Amino acid sequence: MIPDEYVKNTMLETLGIDVVELSENRAVATMPVDNNTRQPMGILHGGASAVLAESVASLGAWNLINKETHYVVGLEINANHLRGKKEGMVKALGTPVHRGRTTQVWEIKIVDETDKLICISRCTIAVREKEA
Repeated sequence: MIPDEYVKNTMLETLGIDVVELSENRAVATMPVDNNTRQPMGILHGGASAVLAESVASLGAWNLINKETHYVVGLEINANHLRGKKEGMVKALGTPVHRGRTTQVWEIKIVDETDKLICISRCTIAVREKEA
């Protein structure tokens, strides 16, 4: 699905983010709620949710480009943290809202195991041309 070098020795590996679906219309990844992703109050860290959301948007956008001529980078992200989570797993479901030539906008919903909404995010991705 995605090359190992895109995960190995990255934040995805550190936080246990696992990409489970990547298609033209959707990107889905899971992340454990554990000591690597909790904040001091014992609940899922908002920053970890933002990393999961941006990772899903970036990988979804990456999947839609010509990888020989272009690359993608996060440009802007917002996240509303709606519910706390102490343990278990969260799943991020990303869908493209805008697929432009130089930008893509993705909506990402992070849910728990019972599909309760934990966080909702929107991420703008820049599509950049590789230098020759």
